[in-house]
Order: sequence, then structure tokens, then C-alpha cells
Amino acid sequence: MNAIVTVVGQDKVGITAAVCTLLAKNNVNILDISQTILHGSFTMVMAVDVEKAAVSVGDLRVLLEELGAEMGISIRIQREEIFDAMHRI
Repeated sequence: MNAIVTVVGQDKVGITAAVCTLLAKNNVNILDISQTILHGSFTMVMAVDVEKAAVSVGDLRVLLEELGAEMGISIRIQREEIFDAMHRI
């Protein structure tokens, strides 16, 4: 199953590294990644494969939210089909 991870917040050193490290530790494969910084605001969107993850998507959601809270940023994960349905025009 694929999912979408979104990261939004004030730019600071180590955001990409921290998120990627957490995903790698939980056996989540990054399929695609896009990031941008505009006037100090950091935005990253990642397509990930959670099929072989070491934890459930619910547990991964909690881990990502905890990391986001520690870093003062917002990190969310959604199933790909839900993300696509929400962003369909």
C-alpha cells in the first residue's frame, strides 16, 4: 500500500534527514519526494510504500506526529487513495 507524507513548517536544518531516518528505521520505502522552500516556509511531499513497514500505518502516523511536535513542524501521513480523493478538482 502506498501513502503520502506531507511536511510543512518553518525551514530549519535536518527536517528531511529526520523524516527520512524515521521512515528508514520503520522499513518504509520512499518512492518519490518533492520539497520546496519559499520565504522560509518548508514544504515536502513524499510518496511512500508502507507494505513492508515494521509498524502499522496508525503507529507510523503517531511516530511522525511526535517527530513533528519535537521539531515544531506538521507531519502527516494518509493513504494515497484518500490523499488523491481529497485533492481531486
